[in-house]
Amino acid sequence: MSKLPKNAKIYIAGHRGLLGTALLKTLNNAGYNNLLFRTSSELDLTNQEHTHKFLRDEKPDVVILAAGKVGGIHANRTYPADFIGINLIIEHNVIWGSYLAGVPKLVFTNSSCAYPRDVPQPLKEEAMLSSYPETTNQGYAVAKIAGTMLINALRQQHGVDYFSTMLCSMYGPRDNYDLNNSHVIPALIRKFHEALPDKPVLLWGTGVAKREFLHSEDAADGILFLLNNGHPYDYINLGSGISVSIKELARQIQQTVGHKGDILWDVTMPDGHPAKILDTTRINQLGWKQKITLKQGLESAYDYYKFEVADCGVKK
Repeated sequence: MSKLPKNAKIYIAGHRGLLGTALLKTLNNAGYNNLLFRTSSELDLTNQEHTHKFLRDEKPDVVILAAGKVGGIHANRTYPADFIGINLIIEHNVIWGSYLAGVPKLVFTNSSCAYPRDVPQPLKEEAMLSSYPETTNQGYAVAKIAGTMLINALRQQHGVDYFSTMLCSMYGPRDNYDLNNSHVIPALIRKFHEALPDKPVLLWGTGVAKREFLHSEDAADGILFLLNNGHPYDYINLGSGISVSIKELARQIQQTVGHKGDILWDVTMPDGHPAKILDTTRINQLGWKQKITLKQGLESAYDYYKFEVADCGVKK
């Protein structure tokens, strides 16, 4: 398979989000300067007519769909209709619209949340649809499954070069630090920072659930790697392959922040999925592995929070 030309017109849907900003940085650093993006005020991806017209008019060579509604356990439990409804609409408009516009390549960024709850760990790609997803984020999971199944059907019926990446939990610059809808790493960073130097910090669940984390710039690097090297898969896991318990993660973030107080656990609150670790055999065999360790990533994420969010009056 030929490499992606440097002048390829690449549309990044969701360019201001956690992964989108990493994609912009990674693509620019790699010499891709024909990048296409729109803010949500310029292009509402929930509007089918406008989205399809944009894709027809612009005729991108590549679409990377990194837009959608995301959040942690609290947000998923509070707004289940939003998580399934908004994501279904965006996915259909962009994926189907890309096909109708004749877009040659598309990457859909799916999530490990789409895998069933009760299957062996680490999660192999073959586990998809073998059982039910975790109940605390079921709406989001069903929407993401639907996006991947649409791509699989388009590949089967029309032979398009579209695929999904199954991403583990990401973190990095431009993360969301709002405690009402943030993911675990930004939420813990904020909680420990606001508890400095030694106030107790109360966290949800037991801390025994295991997770896998990938820096957003590593995720962007992996997506570019797959676009440049090709593969035969409808969807492929993209992660670190390294697990850590929430309790150990909390200790690492506490140490990174310099917090000296107690960590308390509210065991009446849910742990969520007991374990979400991706089997990265496929992508590792293709020649890709993560570069940024969790320790390095947490240090850079806390620096971003301190200097770009907490100390600058930016909305958290």
